[in-house]
Amino acid sequence: MSNVNLPDLSAVHQAFIRTAASRLRQQEARILDCLSRLSDDQIWARGNPNSNSVGNLVLHLIGNLGQWVIAGVGGEPDARDRDSEFNTQSGISSAELAIRLHSRLDEVVRIVETLPAERLLESVTPQGYTLPVMEVITHITEHFYHHGGQIILLTKLYLDVDLAYYRHLAKNNIAHVKKIP
Repeated sequence: MSNVNLPDLSAVHQAFIRTAASRLRQQEARILDCLSRLSDDQIWARGNPNSNSVGNLVLHLIGNLGQWVIAGVGGEPDARDRDSEFNTQSGISSAELAIRLHSRLDEVVRIVETLPAERLLESVTPQGYTLPVMEVITHITEHFYHHGGQIILLTKLYLDVDLAYYRHLAKNNIAHVKKIP
């Protein structure tokens, strides 16, 4: 066996946690921006009975984060009512949705950022799935981006605007090398 320099596992743990928290916050900022641009009617509009509104997607993200991280990883009781996330059709303003999402992200990021390295491989069982905490963090990050992308698309469709989240990548803009994609 050759002398291979293994990375410091503490540094790998810290980089993983920092990246997950940073990505969640980045997408949160985009979702909050979309919420601030949309009217309450647009937030609850559904293209058809089989589609979700922006409001439903935000409620779904709040519920998912609570079930997978706050309950699944953090050990709090699981109080999620998944059906109501999709059945709600009005009554919550964009400002209230933004407050709820931001508050939930604060809780989630606090749990993620304080996870000791040894917990990353610990098995937990959110939503009936048994998997390591590291996979839970990966799942909620990708899930947050997936539905955040739907919110961004709906916002662009409703408002016919360029949200400019990637304007820094324009060919003549050298600032893009300092941005996270």
